[in-house]
Parts: sequence; C-alpha cells; structure tokens
Amino acid sequence: MIVSMMQIIFEIPGIINIKEKRRVVKSMIDKMQSRFHMTAAEVDLQDSLSFSQIGGALVSNSRIHGEKVLQKAFNLIEKEMPVRIQDMKIHSEEF
Repeated sequence: MIVSMMQIIFEIPGIINIKEKRRVVKSMIDKMQSRFHMTAAEVDLQDSLSFSQIGGALVSNSRIHGEKVLQKAFNLIEKEMPVRIQDMKIHSEEF
C-alpha cells in the first residue's frame, strides 16, 4: 500500500475577514475531494487571515499514480483558485 501526501502553503490576497478565508479554503478542499477522490484538510495557519496550509492524501497501489493524482490536484488549485502558492511538497511512503 502506498500513501501519497501533499502539503500546500498559500496566500489568499484581498481577504478581509476569517469567514471569507474559510469559504475559499473550504471550496478548495471540496474541489480536491470531489474531483480526485482524495482526502484533504486545513492543517495549519487557521488563525492567519491571509495564509493557509492544506494537507492532502491518497492511498493507492502505485507511487507514480498517487503522485500523479496529487500533481493534478495541485494544478487545479494553481489554475482555478484565487491564491498565491508559497510552498508545495508531494511525498509517498510504502506501508
């Protein structure tokens, strides 16, 4: 079993309150989960108004497949969401 994981730290420009930030983050997580059948959650920077950190994971039988799906999820965020990516990492482990 291969577990592929991703971590994305990003800035959401123009946010004026935490409610608006949570709306953007929730939309991002929902898109990742529905389109790529992966799990995702905001894992850090919840108290920051303009920054967020999301973690995502996917279980598969292939490292290549798992990392490819997570890269597609990252590309979706980069193209469709109003955010500036600060850092992104993808990593797989075998269990």
